[in-house]
Amino acid sequence: MAKIAHVTTVSLGLRYLLLNQLDAIQRAGHEVYGISAPGPEIAEVEGRGIRCLPTPMTRRVTPLVDLIALWRLYRLMRRERFDVVHTHTPKGALLGQYAALLAGVPLRVHTIHGLYFPGHMNPRRRWLFVLLERITMLFSHLNLSQNPEDVPVAIEEGICRAGRIELIGNGIDITAFDPALYPRERRREIRRSLGLEAHHQVVGIIARFVAEKGYLELLEAARIITSRSPDVRFILVGGYETEKRDALHPNVIRDMGLEGVVLYLGHRTDVADLYAAMDVLALPSHREGFPRVPMEAAAMGVPAVVTNIRGCRQTVDDGRTGYLVPLRDPSALAEALWGLLEDGSRREAFGRAAREKALDEFDERIVFGRVINAYRRLLENASQGLSGMAA
Repeated sequence: MAKIAHVTTVSLGLRYLLLNQLDAIQRAGHEVYGISAPGPEIAEVEGRGIRCLPTPMTRRVTPLVDLIALWRLYRLMRRERFDVVHTHTPKGALLGQYAALLAGVPLRVHTIHGLYFPGHMNPRRRWLFVLLERITMLFSHLNLSQNPEDVPVAIEEGICRAGRIELIGNGIDITAFDPALYPRERRREIRRSLGLEAHHQVVGIIARFVAEKGYLELLEAARIITSRSPDVRFILVGGYETEKRDALHPNVIRDMGLEGVVLYLGHRTDVADLYAAMDVLALPSHREGFPRVPMEAAAMGVPAVVTNIRGCRQTVDDGRTGYLVPLRDPSALAEALWGLLEDGSRREAFGRAAREKALDEFDERIVFGRVINAYRRLLENASQGLSGMAA
């Protein structure tokens, strides 16, 4: 049995990103801890039997606060004597990896949830993000990539050696997203609770309420679609994040003349119910690692229209489970959505294929098994004196 700590910046990450994984690792016989900034989600994580060690951290660049956080993490890790520290998210990874190194933690693992710089980043800024990734993974013993496209990029950019990175994929709790749990009458009740009527067709998005997620393009597409049919409704689900530079305000819906057509629901935890209310999912995001939302929608039998970018294109088979559309192209987005809305038989066929894809490819238990096997190999090598220091 090993003593393993997972580090992420905020408690939301422990609850919504890592909780099922922590539970699976603990059930495999390890002693598991969660480390993040304090937050209301800590209680729920501990309610599942995972001990949490709250440590103040911020998501913003705050040099003095970050140095204090590094010192606190170092003291915590030195006191607890973890066998493995496993980091997630940019700030949690940077601080967690170096605190673990200073504290002498024998094994340091990092999950790459999505490299920030590939794709459409301004070249003048790209070098900085490459450097940050190199610094973050400089002393890790193993890096686990969720997205297959990130593996060759990390090697080519000198972020880590080929022997220190492997693909684990990404997944969801298939059992929690099952259309069989939502017979027709239950779906109708959910729609009624949202103020939707039986004749409405529903396009939904679940993402942080920031421009990077493609909300402005979706709102433009909504204007195009509602000019064709007054019976289409759009539900926007995502927290209002004031600290983000590209944060949007719900007033943008009114400013674009879409009140009554677009419903902003804010942050919700009943996402399976919301998928059941949708006919089509949209995620016209500008950047993703390997997004969970299209996987969850697929498991619920909901076809998706997503941007043709790294991460999104791993979740949708174009022309079979949904459509891939160009980045920042509201017209193409509207056409793809409209094609599914107006053709019920195609939409149902895509939904069935999406469910099959989810069952075959998106079961998180497969991912958890790969993580646990990685720990086993590292621990066995360490016991034989083979782990060494990362170069």
